[in-house]
Amino acid sequence: MGIVNLIPTEKIIERLRYENPWWVEKKIPEAYSAMSRRLYFDLFYPFVKETTVRRAVVLMGPRRVGKTVMLFHCIDQLLAEGVSAKQLFFIGIDNPIYVHLGLEDILSLCKKSINLTSLSGCYVFFDEIQYLKDWERHLKVLVDSYPDTKFIVSGSAAAALKWHSTESGAGRFTDFMLPPLTFQEYIHLKKMDHLIHSGTIDWGNKKLPYCLTHDVKVLNSEFIKYINFGGYPEVVLSEKIQSDMGRYVKNDIVDKVLLRDLPSLYGIRDVQELNRFFTYIAYNTGNEFSYENLSKESGIQKETLKKYLEYLEAAFLIKVLNKVDINAKRLKRVTSFKVYLTNPSLRTALFSPITETDKEMGNMVETAVLSQWMHREKLDLAYARWKDGRSEGEVDLVLLDDKKFKPIWGVEIKWSNRYIEKPMELKSLIQFCKSNDFENALVTSLDQQGVREVETLRFTFLPAAVYIYNIGDITLKMKNTK
Repeated sequence: MGIVNLIPTEKIIERLRYENPWWVEKKIPEAYSAMSRRLYFDLFYPFVKETTVRRAVVLMGPRRVGKTVMLFHCIDQLLAEGVSAKQLFFIGIDNPIYVHLGLEDILSLCKKSINLTSLSGCYVFFDEIQYLKDWERHLKVLVDSYPDTKFIVSGSAAAALKWHSTESGAGRFTDFMLPPLTFQEYIHLKKMDHLIHSGTIDWGNKKLPYCLTHDVKVLNSEFIKYINFGGYPEVVLSEKIQSDMGRYVKNDIVDKVLLRDLPSLYGIRDVQELNRFFTYIAYNTGNEFSYENLSKESGIQKETLKKYLEYLEAAFLIKVLNKVDINAKRLKRVTSFKVYLTNPSLRTALFSPITETDKEMGNMVETAVLSQWMHREKLDLAYARWKDGRSEGEVDLVLLDDKKFKPIWGVEIKWSNRYIEKPMELKSLIQFCKSNDFENALVTSLDQQGVREVETLRFTFLPAAVYIYNIGDITLKMKNTK
């Protein structure tokens, strides 16, 4: 008798019935239906419904951003649209009960559990697919063998998923990336949309449509909560988890990725070294590093450091931002760069919540800005830093035009009202604008809005929280119009 038969078929079928309560009750569990849908749901759902193209949908993203909940919300929507409850299957591959089964075996057990003869017109959801070895090969076979069935899978060992689904699933998979919560989604989940209203801002001699707030004090206090607790839907909605953020996020997100997912994917031997390195990076989110300094301070060899940065970026834990000079030219040798957490609340989980007057706040606001921009694919972002005989300076965020090798805009990220009162002090930004023939630039503030003219330049000042809200809002609008 092989290992495979150790778990009786009836037990597995029992588990399948437990995971699919709608077969009997015609609705998804209350715990899921009560949760607000993420704003990304409306972007994802059309991929689920698309049955004319033979492709599986792969929902990817970091741990705990709400992938499983999104799958349940899809099932809820399909039920509401009249799809028969017995044509909807949900299987959590991370359950050890399925460990010796292939996807095809699980499917035949699904059919058996509800006496189905055919899977035509069915929707099959496999959650946490990365727990199945060679999952992409199995999935490709299913897509080919069941042309009239839609397969939707989710997984969070991001690096492996991205790598495998592009390699072996060519033409068979559609990837959809679910990022951590944006500030806009956070406000929406907390049902605080009333804080926001439509308005316009001055940009040069134009008025641009923009979301504004009539209560910047309240928006700022929500923004601080977002920085501390805001990346994960469950944390946002539970004060209990917020009070024990370290245990919840660290155990569930950091430890599983650093101690389990990455080592098994990349064969990392010194797991503690990777853990220490990540902790160091997280504490210093938004700072500039060089391989030299990092190697000295951590005692890790440069080649190993490069690999660690690559792995952490592939796992959606960090984002590396490269440096350009005053004319946004890339430097031939990458010697220094900035590293940001993909989600500011990761820092809170490892250390402690911060308040709006802490000295780390500047870096955390930058981290929050960057974490919103990361939801936009194919954006070439950098920071500018230069030092020559005549001058030196830095601009926090620069968007590059890949084709023309020119900057498109520069943004100075501040958590202070000082510069709206003394715009002349923004010497680096003034120099950068003149060097690139810009007439306008954006500067964030603590809570003040306005336009200031400096020489021939016009600087638009916006509260950082308002700017950060709008990055998320504009990104979603752009994705929706696509």
